[in-house]
Formats: sequence, structure tokens, C-alpha cells
Amino acid sequence: MKGFESRIRQSLLTGAALGVCALTMSTTAYAAAAADDLQEIVITGSRIKTDSSAGISPITSVGSEEIKLQGATRIEDVINNLPQAFAGQGSAISNGSTGTATVDLRDLGPSRTLVLVNGHRMPAGSPLNPAADLNEIPDALVKRIDVLTGGASAVYGADAVAGVVNFVMDDNFEGAKADISYSFYQHNNDSTKIQNAVKARNFGLPEDDVTDGFTRTYSGVLGVNTPDGKGNITVYADYRKTMAVTQDKRDYSACAISVSKTGAYSCGGSGTTAPAQIVDNIGGGDYVVSGTSLKDYTAASAFNYAPYNYYQRPDQRYSAGFFGHYEFNPHVQVYTEFMFHDDHTVAQIAPSGVFGQEFLIGCDSPLLSASEVTTLCTNNGLTASDKADVSVLRRNVEGGGRIDDLRHTSYRELVGLKGDLWDGWSYDVYAQRSTVILSETYKNDFSLARTAEAFNATTDANGKLVCANSAAVAAGCVPYNVFNSSTAIDPAALSYLQTPGFKEGSTVQDVVDASISGDLGRYGLQSPLASHGVGIAFGTEYRREELTLKVDQEFDSGDLAGQGGPTHGVAGAYDVREAFMEVKIPLVQDKPFIKDLNLEGGYRYSDYSTSGATDTYKVGGEWAPTSDIRFRAGFNHAVRAPNVVELFTPSGVALGLSNDPCAGAAPTATAAQCANSGVTAAQYGHIVANGAGQYNDLEGGNPNLQPESADTLTVGAVITPTFLPDLTFSADYYNIKIDGLIGGIGADLILNNCVNGINTSYYCPLVKRSATGSLWLGTTGYVTNTNQNTGSEETSGLDFNANYRLDLADIGLDKLGALNFNFTGTYMLDFVVVALPGEDGYDCAGYYGATCSTPLPTWRHKVRATWETPWDATLSVAWRHISGTQWEVQSSNATLHGTGIPGLNQIDSYDYFDFAASYQVSDWLTLSGGVNNVFDKDPPLVTTQVNGNSAFINGNTYSQVYDSLGRYFFFQASAKF
Repeated sequence: MKGFESRIRQSLLTGAALGVCALTMSTTAYAAAAADDLQEIVITGSRIKTDSSAGISPITSVGSEEIKLQGATRIEDVINNLPQAFAGQGSAISNGSTGTATVDLRDLGPSRTLVLVNGHRMPAGSPLNPAADLNEIPDALVKRIDVLTGGASAVYGADAVAGVVNFVMDDNFEGAKADISYSFYQHNNDSTKIQNAVKARNFGLPEDDVTDGFTRTYSGVLGVNTPDGKGNITVYADYRKTMAVTQDKRDYSACAISVSKTGAYSCGGSGTTAPAQIVDNIGGGDYVVSGTSLKDYTAASAFNYAPYNYYQRPDQRYSAGFFGHYEFNPHVQVYTEFMFHDDHTVAQIAPSGVFGQEFLIGCDSPLLSASEVTTLCTNNGLTASDKADVSVLRRNVEGGGRIDDLRHTSYRELVGLKGDLWDGWSYDVYAQRSTVILSETYKNDFSLARTAEAFNATTDANGKLVCANSAAVAAGCVPYNVFNSSTAIDPAALSYLQTPGFKEGSTVQDVVDASISGDLGRYGLQSPLASHGVGIAFGTEYRREELTLKVDQEFDSGDLAGQGGPTHGVAGAYDVREAFMEVKIPLVQDKPFIKDLNLEGGYRYSDYSTSGATDTYKVGGEWAPTSDIRFRAGFNHAVRAPNVVELFTPSGVALGLSNDPCAGAAPTATAAQCANSGVTAAQYGHIVANGAGQYNDLEGGNPNLQPESADTLTVGAVITPTFLPDLTFSADYYNIKIDGLIGGIGADLILNNCVNGINTSYYCPLVKRSATGSLWLGTTGYVTNTNQNTGSEETSGLDFNANYRLDLADIGLDKLGALNFNFTGTYMLDFVVVALPGEDGYDCAGYYGATCSTPLPTWRHKVRATWETPWDATLSVAWRHISGTQWEVQSSNATLHGTGIPGLNQIDSYDYFDFAASYQVSDWLTLSGGVNNVFDKDPPLVTTQVNGNSAFINGNTYSQVYDSLGRYFFFQASAKF
């Protein structure tokens, strides 16, 4: 505590020093400054009041009108349309879904983007995912969304490494408004090449024309001012209901597509099949059950899991809350915020079953036919008293898909006081508590322990097939006979085997913040060449983060077959005490060639209970030679401490590896290369591959993690030409580098580096194969990928923004209204990852794949043109562009380079066109509608061969990156009173 207090003193002294450093300050300017009150504007990225909405840090804003023009019913869809944002958790993810919606700026991870509401921090959105959940945002009340990169950490917190997304609420609303919206997807299934592959396997095809994914929303806002005009309370409520879309409703996702080395399409699938696949671990044979016999397993036996999987999850959300304030006098204004949301969603994937677990089946077992005894026992030299060693892969098609039922309920309460202290000074003090509650039930999974009992069969005195263990019989055990495909599975066996799993948990965030801001120009701290004095803000903040996840015995023991391994509970908490300050120094104003010349700085000291003290700071400056152009530059140093999940999650095996180059009858790696990873000569060419592209890694937290540090540099210009007064254009360069990166190195990277002979002394010991050489049959084979402070990530690029309004009367087109143009684009120069300090890095800009993950296009933009007609109607068109990317194996970098496959080597550039229109029927009623992806462009084909373990590959594409469901139609009625 003593150290903390000394740092506070240091912060205040630093602020005073920065104020004095503005060279010669004019004490005679005091009277003028006192009379020149600043308009009370606080922009995103600063706590200092200013008379300008322009800031040194680049900000991209999305207004409520743009949200309506997109027809968005989910805030994450609005964010993902911004070129700075990349795929996070959302509605188009099923396998691997946390039931939340997240934002990921610059592809640096959702935990490195800070989400705010009215400048106040959002809590961890789920015990499953500590990033903020955008489902908590009240869509109906959003006035605008500010996205800021650079300079944010010193102001809002050191975890704003990639930037800040601030949702500014319309919290001073007067009147009443109600909105009803209805939306759906429509798609023409006309992909002949993929349909031919589906027909070749006799799988079902969807209808030629499908309409689905219906969403309806209802929202209402009521705002009332107090009779004396000094206060307001704004109340909101909304409801959203979204219907599911399964992958069998689109031809391009009707099966799990596989592409051959010649580029031919075929329907692949999973080796966990129905009838069962049986792997003979003694003789090395790989079979599929055919009646009461075993025949050789072929790719044609693979199970088509696609029809069960959700392309869009069903969802039901309720939210309500209020924002209020009352000014007793200029010195005391009380304000409060309350937000509630309850979101219930279901993620469904293919049925559970037995996923390659190893069993010892007695050669005298009544489950085995005489033919099967010959294959598994006699041919291996076993007698009736011996046991066959087999791995069983059998899909529970009788029990239906695995259902992950997720419910998140949140409460956010804030109360604060703010007002004027004395001349030029104001204060803001608030306390906030946010709580998120998770309830999760996983249905239709199999119990491994019960499966073992159901395979241990005998006959009773009447010759009836029964479980051999009497205790298991008492618990309801019925033999599970997967060795005879001619006989239906006994429903009683399914009742015994199907076991639910339960999770519950919560996140709790407490924040107490106090800040003071003022104008030091009133006391003479003002440059003689400037008309405004030095602005300053300083304060202190206390924050506590708590996360708890409890799991039942089924999850904790790893007994659920369809989970890939155990899921352990986690519990932990930390607190942080912080002191911060910020200063803005106008040096020169309204002089020849110097319209404005300003400096700014900021500092934040943070003392974490888990990782100790850290320092965050920023410096920046801006120069406007004239009113037409403004140059700006800023540098920000941030230090992000590890969160509870990163620190305390127990280690467990999961499906985090997408490929084993040493698996299959024809491995892509040589025998010598595979030997590096522990494959014996006898195993080479005989390790069973996973057709679904899912292999094991060992994941978990690390209580010894240290904070990661990040440096951000931004340099840019804003052009506002006086000869075009309604034009604003900005261009900004950004560079963000993170050192001591918190996370796993990456299971695919570890295995590939080991196989390819890169730093084998480090990477190869992390590869642990099972006795059969497998990295997915059972849980004894895996790649260790637990959290650590790894190497670095560095990304740089250029952001562009432009806005222009043209009154058509100015060009001779009288009485035709006006045109509004908006443009935002980002060019990514590089995205360089260094796995470990001292190693060569690899650049993922323009690539996608197992190591680089989702596509990182070098250029993205969105252009919108809107015609405001004089007839109470508005027409708008938008063009969204995503540049082409390549499969990372096309890179010449040794870490990424590999063997490509025609048809998967690249994703062409994508252009989407959207249309929207609205008509004001009366003073109180407006009708609007539109269609996005007007030309029904199919998403790019990306199979599990590219990145099988990624949650973001859903339905043979990157479903959170591209429009995966076809045309999107929306209709809305808005009433305002």
C-alpha cells in the first residue's frame, strides 16, 4: 500500500511537470481563460473536457442510422463489418461455442479488446470466455459505437492492448419509441460441383430455394424528463428470437467436403461411424462392421456429420434496464445505470458415441460373432480366454445430436456522482458491480465408464444377453452391441449410456473509480501562443475480477465421450489498484501555419494482486497548419496482466490440433520426420487418421504467467477541406507489437516444427503419442499446448475513413435531396508472429490455416452511399470488400510452407452488395427494409483439411468471416412519440 501511495504522488508530480514543460506560460492569460469556458465534451479516449470532437487517437464511429441500414439484430454483426475487426464468438459458431458474442480488434484476441458502455468497463462475459459479451448491449439504445486504436490503455486500463470499443447510449431520451423487426435468409442452392459430390455418396440434398433463419425482435424505449428539467430517466426493454439453421439446408454444407490432390470434390466425414469402425490394435487391421462380419474400412464408410450441425444457433434473449440522472445543482449530479439480459442459446453438433476409446473385449464375448472372433482373436493368436485389444468408433445415430444448452444471465448496476468543484474543475465518482451467471447442460453424450460396462457382456441362465457386472446391471446396464449392424440398438442401452453433463458458474466485477479534471489555464498554466490552457485529469480506480466455473463429475472426470477429454472447474480472483493521470497541452493556436499545435500525455500505475506492479503510459501530439488538415501521432505502452482463465484453468486434453502429418496410410511427412515426433518404423503408415480433422492437445492455465507488454504507434492525418466543407477524410498508420505473449504456442505449430526439424529439442518433447502412435484415439496421445509467456506478435497497417455529404441543389439538381457517402477501409501491411524469443518469425498477413487461423486479408473496406430524398424516403447501397487470401502452406516461410491442394490453396476476393430503404409514413411511423448480399454469393469453400480444429470453420467455410447463409432480408417498423 505504501508503494501504491508513492506511485500516486509520482503520478500527480508527473502531471504537474508536464504542465510546466509547455515552455513559457502566460500568467496574464488567466482572466481570458476564465471567461472562455470549454463546452463540456468528453470524447472516447480521453477524460479531459475539450471543445472539439477530434482527438489524437484515431476513432471510427458507427451511428444508430448505420446500424438500422444494416438491418442488424446482433451487435456483433455490426462490429464484424468494420475492417479493423475480426471473427470472434458469434451466432454462426456451434462446435466450440461459448454462447457469447465477442469483438476482436486487429485479430489480437478478444481478451485484448476492452469493451465499454458510456466509458465504463463491461465485465467478463462468461466463465467459459472472459471477453465481454456483446449480447448484453441494449441494441435499441445505442446512439453510436466508437472504435479506438492507440492511447486507450492509459485512459481506460492496461488490457486495452488492441483498442477500445465504446458503446455510447442514448441515455437522455425524451418520449417513447417502439421497434419491431423481422428478418430471414434466402438462398438458391445451385452449386453443381458440390451437389455432384453429395449425390455420389447418396446423401440428401436441400431444396433448390430455401428460406430460413427467421429472427424477430421487439424493443421499446421510454424517456421522461423531470418537471424542473434537471433530470431524466430512460427505460428500455427488448426481446429477440432467432431460429436455427442446420447445415443440411445449404448444398455447400450438406456434407463435410474433402478435396483431393487433383482438386476433385468428395464427401468426407468422420471415422466415428454407424455401423461401427473397429481398429485391431494387435493385428493392425482397420474394419467396419457389416452385419456380423468385419470388412476393410474405406473412406466411403465415413460418417456425414454435417446435417446435424447448426449453421446458425437458435437464440432467445430478453434485456431491460434504465439510465437516469438528476442534477441537484451544478456541483452535484447523481447518475445511475442498470442493465439486465438473459440469453438462452443451443449449440448442436453431430451425435455422440464411442470415439476411438480402447477396450479389451473377451474372445468368448457373446457380442462377437464367429467371424469377428476369427478376425480379432484367432488371426492374432488369441484363444477364448484372451481379450482382443480394439479401439471402437461408433456414432450414436439413434440418440440424435449432441446439444449444448447455454444460458447467460447478467446484471450490471452503476451509481455515480459528478459535477463542478470550482472554477474549471469537475469530478466524477462512480461504483459499478457486474455479475454474469452461466447455466449449461450438455445433453445426449455418452458415458465412457458405462460404455465399458455395456461392452462387458455375458449371457444369463436363459441365454439372454446381459451386462456381466451385477452392480452395473442394478444401475440399469444393458449391453451395447455395436458388433452386429443387422440388429437395432436396444433403446434401454441408450438410456443407460446417454449421460448429461452440467456446468454452472459466474463472473463478478467490482469497479470503484474517482477522477478529477480541470483547466490549468485558469491558474496561468497556458502557453502565450495558445488560447486555451493546459487540461488535466487524474484519479484512482479499484477493480476486482472474480470467475468461478463448477463442473459435475461427468465433465471433471472426462467420462463424457464427446468432449475430447475432461473439463475441469476453475475458480480465482484478483484485484488491481490503479492511479492515472492525463494531460493535454495546447502549445500554439490560431497562428500563421499553426492553427493548432497540441501535446498530450498519460500515465497509469497498476498494482495487481497476482502479478505485481505495472506501468502504462502514452504520449501524443497533433499539428493543424490550417483548418483544412490536421496531423497526429501517438505512442502507447501497455502491460496486460493474465486473467483468471489464463492463470488458473486446470490442464486437460481437448481437440485443439487440426492435423497429424504422420497419420494415415500415406502420411504427408516422411518416416524420418515422423520419428522426430515419436512414431516408430512399425507404426509409420498404420496410424489411423481422423477424418474430421480433430486431434488432441493438452490445454490449461499457468499460475506463473507474467504480464505481457505492448507498444502501439499511430501516425496519421485528418483532412477537412474548406472548399468542401462537408468532406472529412483521415488516414492513419498503426503498429502494435506484443512481447511476452500470453497463450499457447499452438498445437499445430508445435507438431509441425517438431516434424520439420525446427528447434526439435524444445518442440518434440511436447509431442506425446499413445501406444499406437495416435494423437486422437483416446486421451493418452496429445501435444502439450498449455499457457505460457511465449514470443511476440506484431501487426501494422493503414486505416482510412471518409465522410461526405452532397446537397444536390449545389450541383443544380434542386429539390432532389442530398447524398451521403461513407467509406472505411484497412490495409494490413503485416502480421508477424515469433513463437519463441530468438526464433524466426512468420507473417500471416494475407494467409489462413492451422497456424495463422482465420483469414487475414490485406485489404478490407466498406462503402455506403445514401440518398435522402425530399419525399420522406431514403435509399442506400453498400459495398463490402474482402481481399483474397492464401492457404498458409503457399508461403515460402519454413514454418508455414507445406503441400497445397488445388481448390483450397486460396480464397478469392469477395464483394458483397447491400441495399436498404426507409419511408416515413407519418410524423410518428417509419417503415424500412433491405437485403444484404443482394447477389446471394456463396461463401468460400474451406475444409477441415485446412484447419480442422478451428471453431471458426463451420459448414465448410469461415462462417463468422463471410456471409454464409445467402441473402439476408430485413423489415422494420419504428414508431416514435
